[in-house]
Amino acid sequence: MQVQRFTPLLLCLSHLWSFPHLVSGHPQHGPCQLIQRSALCSSRRLTSVPGGLPEDTEELQLNYNRIQTLQDDSLLLYPSLHTLSLACNSLEKLHSHTFQHSKQLENLNVANNLLHLGYQESSEALKTLPRLRALDLSVNRLDDEMAAVLLKNLTSLEYLNLSGNLLQRLDETSFQDLHQLRELDLQRNIMFELDGAFDSNPKLQRLNLAFNYLPCLVDFHMSQLVVLNASHNFIEWFTSRPDTNVTFQLETLDLSDNKLLFFPFLPEQSRLKNLYLSHNSLRFYQHLVENDTILNSNSTVEFYNLKKYSKSNVTAQVWEEDLPGVSSVEILDLSANQVEYLPPGFIQNMPSLSRLRMSTNCLQTINLTSERFSGSLYELDVSNNRLSQISADEEALTALSNLTFFNLSLNALGELPCGLFSSLSSLRSVDLSYNSVDICSSENCSENSSACVHWRDVASLRQLYLKGCSLYNIPESAFTGLSLTHLDLSDNPGLTGKGSIQSLSRTLQHLGLGNTQIQDFDFSSFRSLKFLNISENSLTHLPPSLSDLDLRVLDLRDNKLSTIPPAQANTLAPRLHTILLTGNPFNCCQTEWFRTFETINVVRRSDIQCQDLFLRTHRVQYLDRSVCLEEEGESKLWLILLIVPVCLFFLGVSVVFLLSFRPEILHKSIKKRCLKPTSY
Repeated sequence: MQVQRFTPLLLCLSHLWSFPHLVSGHPQHGPCQLIQRSALCSSRRLTSVPGGLPEDTEELQLNYNRIQTLQDDSLLLYPSLHTLSLACNSLEKLHSHTFQHSKQLENLNVANNLLHLGYQESSEALKTLPRLRALDLSVNRLDDEMAAVLLKNLTSLEYLNLSGNLLQRLDETSFQDLHQLRELDLQRNIMFELDGAFDSNPKLQRLNLAFNYLPCLVDFHMSQLVVLNASHNFIEWFTSRPDTNVTFQLETLDLSDNKLLFFPFLPEQSRLKNLYLSHNSLRFYQHLVENDTILNSNSTVEFYNLKKYSKSNVTAQVWEEDLPGVSSVEILDLSANQVEYLPPGFIQNMPSLSRLRMSTNCLQTINLTSERFSGSLYELDVSNNRLSQISADEEALTALSNLTFFNLSLNALGELPCGLFSSLSSLRSVDLSYNSVDICSSENCSENSSACVHWRDVASLRQLYLKGCSLYNIPESAFTGLSLTHLDLSDNPGLTGKGSIQSLSRTLQHLGLGNTQIQDFDFSSFRSLKFLNISENSLTHLPPSLSDLDLRVLDLRDNKLSTIPPAQANTLAPRLHTILLTGNPFNCCQTEWFRTFETINVVRRSDIQCQDLFLRTHRVQYLDRSVCLEEEGESKLWLILLIVPVCLFFLGVSVVFLLSFRPEILHKSIKKRCLKPTSY
């Protein structure tokens, strides 16, 4: 479910970069900046509301200051205010007459403050705002009682944010005066019970209950609700009120990251389009009832003691295949559950289904023929399952004429229907990574299924992912007729078939050749290439042809590069946005390239290491240049230690030579030193 509003924490952080970018040409008025009828006074270290602003000011931004309280006369000078924001201050209370002259105020933001300290007096102040439509009380340490007091008699309120507080249990008195409420944010509290809390809010359309501790949602009867986000709770059951002829307006239901055991029991009549059920424990149990060995199996679950609705207990048919309320579903996300199969007729009940996400489940087979997917299916993701077989006849493949994204990665596929991909006329992206399916050398299929696949002449195909498929040889004609922009062949050691890849040089923008043992590939013809992965290939130098490319991202991790020549670095740096270099044994005294790449994004820059002459490891970012000087000094010392013995050796040889062939030199020398005549 998409985030509708910033959380208070993000709001408090956003000023760090947003405020300096305001147009400096607008006039300054004391500590504030004026833009038309808005006064921007955020991040000014103010301890009170500034005076001297224009009387007709309509918007006053006082976020990120040090204001602790609003006095009775704080806003006296600004009767035209319709928006007041005091987020991220140290606000403890609003004096009871603070807004006595602010009858036009419609939007009030007091998020991330300390209103739990003075909530009673603050409540009296809020009651004097007859036109208040939007109120943000998030992150104020409010409990159930405090919130109820603050919201008393706010009959005009349409938007309310209570996220990030300490609410635990809500009942029918919590929002009983908010008859105009349309949007309510209760995420990130510690709620574990909702007891008729929204019965007094007939106009409520958007409700956010995410990141709480709710154990279940039963007897759902809010027919006017359009969006319900109950993700990241502990919900095991979701049931709606049965036997009602009311059409529910619900369009988006998010129950992801819960503890669901069964598919939710939805209203029979609804307009549900988006159903998010990922990261639960959901599965189907129809096979248990069909198994004759299971005796006395019960096919229903009954919920009793539903407070004032106890006379009409909820009975849920947990085994039935004809699940109600899904006929209008367009997006169904069942990722990360325990689904082993799809019940017969399950997909057929969703004729408008456009996106089906079932990654990370326990599917062992899928029959595209019997499932009867409609022509509206746009995305099918069955990655990371246990699929060993896919069945489909020609009619079923023809029906999938709008299928655009098909993800089959991380399965155990050994065979695929003959002509599977070539029959899908709108296919743009196929992911077969980490399966054992080879690429066909010809298009002819002798049987209904084949251990190899082909995509020749699939004009719509743009992205093809074949990582880790144990590919060795790619046929020369493998990509004939394709205009691929993305091709990933990584994790296929010993891959050959450069000619087939070269045939895509005109259109290819993303190419993955990591861990393929590729060494001398010529990239010079890939003029459109923007992303290149050649990691884990034991490269000792960069391919010279990279200098001809207009690359934006280059992955060189885990090779054997000792340096990057300055000429190549200077050519690549002005074009690159991102480069990955970790895992290479760089030479500490040949790191000029590191300074060249200072202006681009070097992923994990601080983790790039180099080795000195004595194989000591250093971090390039913090490298002390004296290491190289030390190496040079030590290398000269070793040179001296090597030369001196050689010189002494030759000197000794010369002396012996002279004494052997000219002994008179020795005689004269002895006579001169001793001053005595010799006997010879």
